[in-house]
Amino acid sequence: MFHRSERLFLRPPFPEDCGAILAGIGEESIVRNLARAPWPYTIEDARSYAALVQNPYLPHFLVTLPGVGVIGAAGISEHEGEPQIGYWIARAHWGQGYATEASAAVLRIARTLGHKRLTAGHFADNPASGKVLRKLGFVPIGRPGKRFSLARGAEVDSVEYALDLEADMDPAPVARAA
Repeated sequence: MFHRSERLFLRPPFPEDCGAILAGIGEESIVRNLARAPWPYTIEDARSYAALVQNPYLPHFLVTLPGVGVIGAAGISEHEGEPQIGYWIARAHWGQGYATEASAAVLRIARTLGHKRLTAGHFADNPASGKVLRKLGFVPIGRPGKRFSLARGAEVDSVEYALDLEADMDPAPVARAA
């Protein structure tokens, strides 16, 4: 599955993307905010990610910027039995709205696939991710959470969100992050 947004192209990872994946995600400030990525993140971890079988109901994508290449990843996975959205953007591309734009594209894909509701979460010490989720229309569910961080090797306080995809909301006009 492939998807084009205003500035980005979302596509599945390929084995030859391992170096670009490692270059984008391979610093602790990114990995520590992801639940399933280990630290240190190695080329073998990038190979494993690139080799993940695509689930057509829970697709994951590399986020690419035409003329630049891989700048992150975004997709749908499962958390506690529910579909959830997740994303990361390489540090060199922070603050340009790419996480919001890529995630809005994933929301359009989720609606097309028939998902009715998506969840999301971010570690409490990563408020920038919460800003992205709120721009997309996610609403905090009102109870504190904990998520395991493989990189940190521990349960970490988290803020949990949900989004009703059946609501009459077009994600196309979502404002880009400042």
